Amino acid sequence: MENDKRRNKRVRDKASNGQARRSTGKPSSSEKIDALDAFREDGTEARLTTDQAVPINDDQNSLKAGARGPSLLEDFILREKITHFDHERIPERVVHARGAAAHGVFKVYKPLGRLTRAAFLQDPAKETPVFVRFSTVAGSRGSTDLARDVRGFAVKFYTEEGNFDLVGNNIPVFFIQDAVKFPDLVHAVKPEPHNEIPQAASAHDTFWDFISLMPESMHMIMWVMSDRAIPRSLRMMEGFGVHTFRLVNERGEARFVKFHWKPILGVHSILWDEALKISGKDPDFHRRDLWEAIESGAFPEWELGLQMIEEKDEDAFDFDLLDPTKIVPEELVPVQRVGRLTLNRNPDNFFAETEQVAFHPGHVVPGIDFTDDPLLQGRLFSYTDTQLLRLGGPNFHEIPINKPVAPVHNNQRDGLMRQTISVSRAAYHPNSIGGGCPVQVGRRDGGFVSHPVPISAPKLRQRGEKFFDHFSQATLFWVSQSDPEKDHIVSALQFELGKLERPAIRERMVGMLTLVDEGLANRVGEGLGVKPQRPDGPLNLSVPADGDPKAYQPRRAKAPARPSPALSMANTVKDTAKSRKVAILAADGVEDAAVATMSRLLTAAGAVPKVIGPRLGALKGARGGTVPVDMSLATVGSVLFDAVYVPGGPQSVATLREDAMAVLFVHEAYKHCKALAATGAGAELLPPARSADEAIVVGEDAQVAKLAPDFIRAIGRHRNWAREAAGRRVPA
Repeated sequence: MENDKRRNKRVRDKASNGQARRSTGKPSSSEKIDALDAFREDGTEARLTTDQAVPINDDQNSLKAGARGPSLLEDFILREKITHFDHERIPERVVHARGAAAHGVFKVYKPLGRLTRAAFLQDPAKETPVFVRFSTVAGSRGSTDLARDVRGFAVKFYTEEGNFDLVGNNIPVFFIQDAVKFPDLVHAVKPEPHNEIPQAASAHDTFWDFISLMPESMHMIMWVMSDRAIPRSLRMMEGFGVHTFRLVNERGEARFVKFHWKPILGVHSILWDEALKISGKDPDFHRRDLWEAIESGAFPEWELGLQMIEEKDEDAFDFDLLDPTKIVPEELVPVQRVGRLTLNRNPDNFFAETEQVAFHPGHVVPGIDFTDDPLLQGRLFSYTDTQLLRLGGPNFHEIPINKPVAPVHNNQRDGLMRQTISVSRAAYHPNSIGGGCPVQVGRRDGGFVSHPVPISAPKLRQRGEKFFDHFSQATLFWVSQSDPEKDHIVSALQFELGKLERPAIRERMVGMLTLVDEGLANRVGEGLGVKPQRPDGPLNLSVPADGDPKAYQPRRAKAPARPSPALSMANTVKDTAKSRKVAILAADGVEDAAVATMSRLLTAAGAVPKVIGPRLGALKGARGGTVPVDMSLATVGSVLFDAVYVPGGPQSVATLREDAMAVLFVHEAYKHCKALAATGAGAELLPPARSADEAIVVGEDAQVAKLAPDFIRAIGRHRNWAREAAGRRVPA
């Protein structure tokens, strides 16, 4: 803090003396660039205003009816800020630009009439068509799939009552509590404005400067710095609705709900070193994986889970249900699995479907309703505004991928890209010329009715008291991780903060980590050469001009954090090799019978074996047969596979041992903790440190059928993270 004050004074002095620019007109340093926007020509601080130059008193909270009430449409500051933000870039999405999508179906397991009147959740025999889009958030369309980033997980249900969009992420919480801060967040994480660097990455000053001054982001930061931010595939990550919604049944009874998507294959990740190398080998890794899985018939599947909270229990927790930076721990409210989502068809045209699909959290059907979550309230405005710009006008719902399967009848007319030819002369209501049609629909006949929530509160810009506990759940996440997961979080923070140019930001972030966990802060600080210092001044600088700084400082729940097993990927599904990609490394003289047997058994287990050779074409087998090569070492690396098998054959192994790319292939797979198998002479290619390793299977070529089940089980366990322990690493 003191360093920041001295720096600001120095820059202010230079600005007031007319030294912020050199005679060439070019800034001489990043500090002087900062000064041009921060100070007026006379050196005084610039005041925050609207685009109409109206001074802003509170840029931290949207205008609400009560501290926990709904956001108000009259909030001209929120509307102007988000409208400007939504229209900043064309034609690609401002966020979630890089995506992949697929068609599928959803079926509920049993009728849920007790919980909701939504028709698509009533009949287990009925399939509801869906379209699902996955995406990274910060990068442009041309960035890599393997960025450390949140992943979007948006599902469009084409129901008989209209479209329902469940617009979520693979992380259950968010960086900010109020939509008024969303433009600030994205401005901070996007590439730095002076050089458009770095692409699709958060490891730079503006992002961490923002985060270090926004303690409400710390829970989300723990998730983003974890392995959740680099999933093995889109098929192996969870999805969350993030916000708290309501389900309303036929009797008008409402309950709070959190939406979850639980992948059948489990939740799995890759290592950061792999992500960097995959980005070079195949930046389309996730998109290709999704496409190939569907084409091969290995349809990705998730179960829909619900966390239900009775309205009477709204205030029963240490956290606020309306706070999007908080989870409802599964140990407090178990997730009820109520249905299955299956993706079974790839798009026919990327632009027409994946690129033009328009999701909106405000697209709900009878039986599903909103809460007063201040981030959700802002999104309800923002998404429509964004689609108006991106898709050319108000008729984006007529694009085939967005068109409901239920019939559409209303008095909307004309506008850009209009396709419906309306013949009625009465485009208004009420009318007699058109026989009064289209008519309003009563609730009993399926009409949407907002759940009546009583509101009696003053208009003000505040947030609920429990919103200010910014660290308890960040600590909960940390203490719930396995040791390997904790190691990866430490490494991620060291990488990200080590990229910063300004030491003051780095020091401030390490200080923030002391409020999550002292041990975490010490480990991160050690790698950065920073001695952690617990902040002794105001921690939250995002305080309204006339606000009480003390009222805005973080508060911690009284109860200490107890580990939540549901938050660790160590406890995920680890019993299947289905759709896992296995490299079979071979050259001329390979034991062709061993290759054939292993390929057959892997395929029977649902895995996808690929023969990798020094060249394309066919290899000569030791038994006189031929072995077709699927890929050459020149185009792939072990980072693109889940496991490696090296069959025997002295000639084959001798050739591979002399090929540096082949040796690297095996050593990298070992370094990245993957399952390895070798038979016969193939064992000579394995790294020497392989004793007592449950993920390495070795035997004779004649024993392939016997050892294959052990290899398949090792693949299903995903990784042997114990291999990362000191003394067991190999260079690669």
